Amino acid sequence: MSRNALNQTTPSSSTLRHSRSRLLAGVFTLALAGGAFGALVLPETITPAAAQLTTNQPAGTFSFADIVEKVSPAVVSVKVKKDEDEVAANDDEGMGGQNVPPQIERFMRRFGFGPGGPGQGGPDMGPRRGPGHRAVVGQGSGFFISNDGYVVTNNHVVDGASEVDVTTTDGKSYTAKVIGTDPRTDVALLKVEGKGNFPWVKLAEKAPRVGDWVVAVGNPFGLGGTVTAGIVSARGRDIGSGPYDDFIQIDAPINRGNSGGPTFGLDGDVIGMNTAIVSPSGGNVGIAFAIPSETVSEVVEALKSGGQVARGYVGVQIQPVSDEVAEAMDLKETDGALIAQVQPGTPGDKAGLKAGDIVTAIDGETIKDSREMSREIARKKPGVTVKLSVLRDGKSITVPVTLEQLPTDVASLDKKGGDAEQGNHGVPRLGLSLAPAKGVAGAGDQGVVITEVDPNGPGAERGLKAGDVILDVAGKPVMTPADVRDGLATAKKDNRKAVLMRVKSEQGTRFVAISLGEQRG
Repeated sequence: MSRNALNQTTPSSSTLRHSRSRLLAGVFTLALAGGAFGALVLPETITPAAAQLTTNQPAGTFSFADIVEKVSPAVVSVKVKKDEDEVAANDDEGMGGQNVPPQIERFMRRFGFGPGGPGQGGPDMGPRRGPGHRAVVGQGSGFFISNDGYVVTNNHVVDGASEVDVTTTDGKSYTAKVIGTDPRTDVALLKVEGKGNFPWVKLAEKAPRVGDWVVAVGNPFGLGGTVTAGIVSARGRDIGSGPYDDFIQIDAPINRGNSGGPTFGLDGDVIGMNTAIVSPSGGNVGIAFAIPSETVSEVVEALKSGGQVARGYVGVQIQPVSDEVAEAMDLKETDGALIAQVQPGTPGDKAGLKAGDIVTAIDGETIKDSREMSREIARKKPGVTVKLSVLRDGKSITVPVTLEQLPTDVASLDKKGGDAEQGNHGVPRLGLSLAPAKGVAGAGDQGVVITEVDPNGPGAERGLKAGDVILDVAGKPVMTPADVRDGLATAKKDNRKAVLMRVKSEQGTRFVAISLGEQRG
């Protein structure tokens, strides 16, 4: 999940270990309930159930029954069959056969899931039979978005499936074809092979408010159509499952098997697709996440038209503008996305973007942070030219960038490991030992590699690690430890409160702000 805050007062980690769980009943022990796309519309005769809820209504008289009666027929159980060899291969990857995407695996490990952790096991594919049995079966949820048989569910529900079947509330089963999937948002589009005129539901066009009532319908633990209710707890959650996280947090109880199922507003429209929970053991504790209907709709339309999602691509690594970064750059605000690295040959490079630029708006629309920039660029089509409002050296400029297609596999930087035996030029003020990158095997030809980090020093407090490479200090390239020291001294002489260092690590390139008041002799 993320990289973000789901903090609350809880028992110690030895007593309770939080975890994000896949919601795939019988398929994944961890419960990741994915995002669904589609414009599922209920019959026009449906009256919004919200009309029955009035402020002067006596307590205890309101019921969700009318809503449930109208929307439940559009919700289906999704059963998948996977080759046993594939599941065994997933076991070898260390996550108990869950077939969990790498970014989700990192989240689950962070909260105690995985080998030996609570809730381990991911897709519980059911008991394995004898040597001649070649398939295992798991279940999730989904829902019709059109009367001609289009169904949306999570990508992780159907990923790697050799056969997909859906079962409606009246017990009828149909074979479904996977039209397309989008692992980055965990959405999959299916098409049922059978008669038309299926009951369907509509994706909401308006985002819910925090505090709104919601109803979740799905297939927890393979039990079939199950209904739970709650409220919208928060919006805009980043749980670290992907670059475009923008989840709705709800407290309606959902569990394994709810993956891909819908959450409805009181008007019967789908406000989101259930995709994940935070839990100590895989069961519900009141923290669940749904992919917003807006995201689902965008992805579904793309999958319908081409079987894949075409996203815009600039080719830059970006990060938030933290308070420390703003202080180091003499900025009054922390809005915008800071460019840490421009990949050679990419649209950003061709347009003249530079490391240290801060993108503040796209086509005149203000950008709050790096996550918002990632989402907005991804929504643009390849070939479109966008105008980026950029803050460079204290001046505002406009940089037109013609977007390209996001590569299928965006290359990651090779790990640059440091060698503690290759020189030891101390910079005690930062708690770092440095050496020229050229003199350290595997560190590259540019910058200064960190060979050792004092765990109690300012560098460690800012997340610097052995093997990281400092590329520049205060905007000037560095090649030796003396260059780093001179950069710090110059910044202090100029009465700067903090200094920015551009650092390359195995995760990418980023800016790190070091407060000059933190330097220790």
